[in-house]
Amino acid sequence: GQRLGPRRLSLKAVPALPNTEEFLQEALVKLKKRSRGFLAPELCFQAVRAATEKPFAEGVRRERELFGVLLSSGQARALQYAFFAERAVRRWATPAGACWSSAAPQPVRSAAVIGLGTMGRGIVTSLVKANIPVVALEQDLEYLNKGRKAVMLLLQHEAMKMEGGAQTLDFHNPARLQFTVDFDLLRDVDLVIEAVFENMALKKEIFHKLSKICKPGALLCTNTSALNIDEIASATSRPQQVIGTHFFSPAHVMRLLEIIYGRHTSPTATATAMQLAKALNKVGVVVGNCSGFVGNRMMYPYVQQAVFLLEEGSRPEAVDQVLEDFGFKIGPFRMSDLAGLDVGWRSRQDQGLTGPSLPAGTPARQRHGQRYSPLPDLLCEHGRFGQKAGNGWYRYEKAGGRTATPDPWLHDFLARYRHTHRIKTRFIDQEEILERCLFPLINEGFAILAEGIASGPEHLD
Repeated sequence: GQRLGPRRLSLKAVPALPNTEEFLQEALVKLKKRSRGFLAPELCFQAVRAATEKPFAEGVRRERELFGVLLSSGQARALQYAFFAERAVRRWATPAGACWSSAAPQPVRSAAVIGLGTMGRGIVTSLVKANIPVVALEQDLEYLNKGRKAVMLLLQHEAMKMEGGAQTLDFHNPARLQFTVDFDLLRDVDLVIEAVFENMALKKEIFHKLSKICKPGALLCTNTSALNIDEIASATSRPQQVIGTHFFSPAHVMRLLEIIYGRHTSPTATATAMQLAKALNKVGVVVGNCSGFVGNRMMYPYVQQAVFLLEEGSRPEAVDQVLEDFGFKIGPFRMSDLAGLDVGWRSRQDQGLTGPSLPAGTPARQRHGQRYSPLPDLLCEHGRFGQKAGNGWYRYEKAGGRTATPDPWLHDFLARYRHTHRIKTRFIDQEEILERCLFPLINEGFAILAEGIASGPEHLD
């Protein structure tokens, strides 16, 4: 016989909760850390906060206001552009006339990966996750066992994140994943990805061997970040089957896959590499062959300016902070530590920019008439290779550690370096840091487009 109270949730009073303010503040700190520079998650947070403080109708009104702000924001336009750009790059084309609509991919029923360093391990993990049977090859048993251990750890970690766990991945089954030092086991695979370190002679030796062993239709891919695809292909009897597949580190996490065609690469090879990207749940982007391709070629002037800023008085943590606050997931110095400083060092040694092949009498801070900073080379000479060594531009809790801490040793080192080279230190503000890192990156993008290395701006973005 009692009247019922309001049945609609929206008509009920918002219950007062203990520690609401404390809880919301904690959530905001977490959110800002996870989605730095992004408007939407913060405004979403404000809408939730309004729901806890105001009556329903007012809360909804506030949410609508916030949505209006987002709808007309530059970020909404940029995210819509990025959404469509990711889809536009599927429609690839090359200057020679090959394109997505006329080239059919070959099926990839099995694959092999050569080299189980950081990149190789991530690539094996990606293939296993895509249900493609893999043969993983190393040069000797010691490296093979070390690589196997690391791959198994990665796969266990990935399996824990998946519904159904390890059963879904089935990576203990040799029919799905096989480790070997024997090249003969690569005879029947449909596709090989070479992931050894950046050394032209070594890569050519491997490709020469592959063209003798692999079946005629097998696709030969190189995970190079900068080396000439045509030169690698010249070591084989089938240059039309050679293509660059540049994964980004860590390979099982990063979604971008840069696909580089050479002078002789067939349209079928390009289509197959794009099909592989899709199978691995990555965004494949087809680009032309030049030093550094698109990703690293644009990255080079960006990182170079970041290092010049250190010479002039800034610190790694200050530069990273500005770029991360702007919206980059990771600043240039934390990124270099993650990728490993020795990779670039080895490449600069091969180019004769540093190390024993540098001609005597070369000015320390100049190469080929251009400004150059030897700072990254000097760090490598001190054994500071980044996360893997426990120190680089930052200090880490241990070798392989993840938590970057500003390093007093490095600050002293920079001060001594400036003193040696008589560089007058000055204060560098946030705007200068941002402009000096971003403008060269943008300019390089325009140069890449002008040269036809990428077929459209979406490919760069």
